[in-house]
Amino acid sequence: MEGVPEFMGYDRAIVTFSPDGRLFQVEYAREAVKRGTTSLGLVFENGVVLAAVRPLPPLAVPNSGSDKINQIDDHIGAALSGFIADGRVLIETARVYAQIYRMTYEEPIDVMGIVKDLSDRMQVFTQYGGVRPFGVALLIGGIDEKGPHLFELDPSSAFYSWKAQAIGRGAEEALKLLRKKWKDGMSEDEAVKLALKALKSGEKDANVEEIELAVITDKKGYVKYSGYNDPKFFKKLW
Repeated sequence: MEGVPEFMGYDRAIVTFSPDGRLFQVEYAREAVKRGTTSLGLVFENGVVLAAVRPLPPLAVPNSGSDKINQIDDHIGAALSGFIADGRVLIETARVYAQIYRMTYEEPIDVMGIVKDLSDRMQVFTQYGGVRPFGVALLIGGIDEKGPHLFELDPSSAFYSWKAQAIGRGAEEALKLLRKKWKDGMSEDEAVKLALKALKSGEKDANVEEIELAVITDKKGYVKYSGYNDPKFFKKLW
């Protein structure tokens, strides 16, 4: 039909592959992630640091909306980029998975286990008609018997393990710094400073009240800080 793009038939349904093997709805979901504010994570000697920027619109009440960094279990957290509402649903799902595992086996779920469970959930939304992919990517960090771990889970449901990774609109700039400065055996203080420096390189206009950061270690578990609630923590670092 004249004037209609060739891909339109493949563009409208998640269940239809294009002739070159693409699922356009998944690619659009990835674009939603790229437009989101920056989130990042990195592994250090005894744990994982997650950091993110959550923008505050004018007159918004702090701590009244969905967070960019969320706790899944005592030893696991996740940072989001993309549609935060989609991310909230996945976080709630992950929490249920973690609690079912703990009640069934009387031990905490390992990090890879929660990543696989969420990946399976997200994959369903790339396979059936009448649904759309989740327009969000997650950085899932945690610590278990095998040590600290950081995974990226993208809208296609594919997941990857990283030593350091960034997602969102400032990911390219943040990754430049992470690739240059990350090293094995970093201390917690070094990791926190690097995470905030990399976040700032990707979100130059962000202010301290918009920063969220979580540290997950074997001794303290999941501990979260926010620029609004803990300004002293960020004062010398941001």
